[in-house]
Amino acid sequence: MCARSPVHVHEDSQFLFENLVVGDRLRGVMDVVWSWFERPPGKAMLRGNVQPNADGQEDDTSENGTTLKVQPFSLSNLSASSMPSISLRLSPSMHEDEGSDSNEDVVSEPTANLGRIQFSMSYDFDTMTLVLHIKRAVELPAKDFSGTSDPFVKICLLPDKKNKMETKVKRRNLNPHWNETFQFEGFPYDKLQHRVLYLQVFDYDRFSRNDPIGEVHLPLCEVDLTESPTFWKDLRPCPNSNDNLGELLVSLCYQPTAQRITIVVMKARHLKAMDITGTSDPYVKIWLVYRDKKIEKKKTSCKKRSLNPVFNESFIFDIPMDKMKETSFIISVMDKDTLKKNDVIGKVCLAPRSGPLETKHWKEMISKPRQPVAMWHGLKK
Repeated sequence: MCARSPVHVHEDSQFLFENLVVGDRLRGVMDVVWSWFERPPGKAMLRGNVQPNADGQEDDTSENGTTLKVQPFSLSNLSASSMPSISLRLSPSMHEDEGSDSNEDVVSEPTANLGRIQFSMSYDFDTMTLVLHIKRAVELPAKDFSGTSDPFVKICLLPDKKNKMETKVKRRNLNPHWNETFQFEGFPYDKLQHRVLYLQVFDYDRFSRNDPIGEVHLPLCEVDLTESPTFWKDLRPCPNSNDNLGELLVSLCYQPTAQRITIVVMKARHLKAMDITGTSDPYVKIWLVYRDKKIEKKKTSCKKRSLNPVFNESFIFDIPMDKMKETSFIISVMDKDTLKKNDVIGKVCLAPRSGPLETKHWKEMISKPRQPVAMWHGLKK
């Protein structure tokens, strides 16, 4: 068997590995690491270099452990690309200090910022009345294509969902002040202990269904109503608000010389079933909107009994250049019904200021004139 050649390692590399506390379980892996640095006498020395991962971090922590990538490179003639990389996968138990809390470094996934709402409560024991004061909300997300929202609050005491109250609508306001008072009369104090205050903030939509922004659940058994407390609560996502409505594939093409936009409604997929037969009769309706006013409407043909309809129908809208910034398209997927009013399955708003994906589609259309730009959009209520 051939004798091992002496190992020449840059002193910084030796410091790196001597200070990497990995325990007895990693000694076998460390032997592999050191083997990469073995070179005959007279060869260039190597330095261990900790490489960042795809996210720009020096290590990649997951449920399985931590990956540390070490890429040797030359200080003189050797190139980094000529040397192999080594991945060390460390179990969290390998680099934890004894007695440390294993959950200490776990960072939970942050929830979407939907804003906060402030309210207060008091209870009149003589009249058995719960008094709720809705004060204000801050940092609400923009839901409208104009880059703002028209928020209002719906209120009820669960499990009773029939008796709802609501505040006034605050137009174009992401930090609305309501300062409205609501009374729930005839509720004995012990009965309130089994109720849950439910607040749901909506964006009012004059053209379609109101769009939920967020919600708050507060069990009254956790509240000392004798103290008339005031609360700041983070709004949480409303479950199933836009789930399973389906997607729509739309193509946009801007022709600056002719001052027109061509919209091609290509197809939809995974639409929500609206009929008792477990299917829908979808068609697509397009409204051209200018300064919050509906200007022109066009629609596709209806596809009977289909949750994945193919339309491939194009529509041309003449729009002067100076009106582009205040123009938007509200594209609604409808379910045709012969016995009652047609139902809205979901909608998409394409505009200069809308949702992230919608705005991206619009900007790409402007930046690529005379080129059709197609994109899938999730339907919203």
